[in-house]
Amino acid sequence: MPATAAGYVIKKQSEAPNVPCPCGVSTRILTGADGAPCSLHVTTIAEATRHYHRDTTEVYYILEGQGKMELNGEWHEVGPGTVVWIEPGTRHRVTSEHGLKTIVFALPAFNPADEWFD
Repeated sequence: MPATAAGYVIKKQSEAPNVPCPCGVSTRILTGADGAPCSLHVTTIAEATRHYHRDTTEVYYILEGQGKMELNGEWHEVGPGTVVWIEPGTRHRVTSEHGLKTIVFALPAFNPADEWFD
């Protein structure tokens, strides 16, 4: 049984809301509100707050810019073409002197109640 009456959803980034978030600004293109089991955001990050998710797996795909990603206390250089898979429970954040743009794919769909800070 499809999640939507038509069995699909088509969205345009230009029509999606820009939402402030602990990472910076997130353009929430596909969300759970669309009936999707996952979410896809394009997020601009300069200085993110370290956080984790108890239930959500995230995949970051860096589109533009250079920076560093902290994953459970270890720092890694990231730039265009970098993919980072983040399992639930992994504390993470990104810092970037000039900012970077990334696609954030989440499964299940992003839920603000599953964003934990320490």
